[in-house]
Amino acid sequence: MPLLGAHESVAGGLEKSFARILQVGGESLQIFTRNQRQWKAAPIREEEAAAFEQAWQDAGNMPIASHASYLINLASGKAEQAAKSVTAFADELQRCGRLGITYAVFHPGSHGGDGVETGLANVTRNLDQVIEQAGDAGGKVTVLLETTAGQGTALGYRFEELATVLENSQYSDRLGVCVDTCHIFAAGYDIRTRETYARTFAEFDRLIGVERICFFHLNDSKKELGSRVDRHEHIGKGHIGLEGFRQLVTDPRFFNHPMTLETPKGKELLEDRENLEILRALY
Repeated sequence: MPLLGAHESVAGGLEKSFARILQVGGESLQIFTRNQRQWKAAPIREEEAAAFEQAWQDAGNMPIASHASYLINLASGKAEQAAKSVTAFADELQRCGRLGITYAVFHPGSHGGDGVETGLANVTRNLDQVIEQAGDAGGKVTVLLETTAGQGTALGYRFEELATVLENSQYSDRLGVCVDTCHIFAAGYDIRTRETYARTFAEFDRLIGVERICFFHLNDSKKELGSRVDRHEHIGKGHIGLEGFRQLVTDPRFFNHPMTLETPKGKELLEDRENLEILRALY
């Protein structure tokens, strides 16, 4: 079976995320290692890294991903924004390396009117610079391009676009994909029935290869198929529905893959626990 979990807060310290994921019965975790709405972050102190490592070990060494800052836009044609994005993402990879985090997830970015081809070339070139700038400190982190909903000029909502970056990067062996169920649905890829689910992942396999999928975000969608609007909903409460998630969590190709919720929640995290219980009832 897949390793179901959630994105959890690091309020009070990075290591606090483990108590939260254990509280909801999770088996995988996603976090922000820094304030995702700021360009710069204070370096991780030795005692912070040690506390994180101990808490991770106590939690059973579950798979973890860091989600990169929302400010990062590697598709940008504006020199200043691109440079800041490269520096910020390289720093994120080094932070992941410092903490031992396996995966760093990022959105490919928006071309801002420069066009898809130009935007994808920017992503590929800038991503290669990120990996080079991170150097040995980020050398063991696998960088995951996240599927997007395709809002505005966002790239990565077509499988072909992700394939272009994966094929043209000098560091393709360091790259993988994070599939967000809400995003692919909003982008027009139907997974609501056995037939449409099979068709969607056959298309992914043809263009990219399902072996490149390392991580999933499990979110239902508030908006309809092909809306290109990114609005997450609780599992089974949106337009995807339970059958689509049943197809995914029982797909033997993805057993042992980490799958984390990014659904709305309150301070008590009751929603995470409920969503995970709903998913496990689909096995």
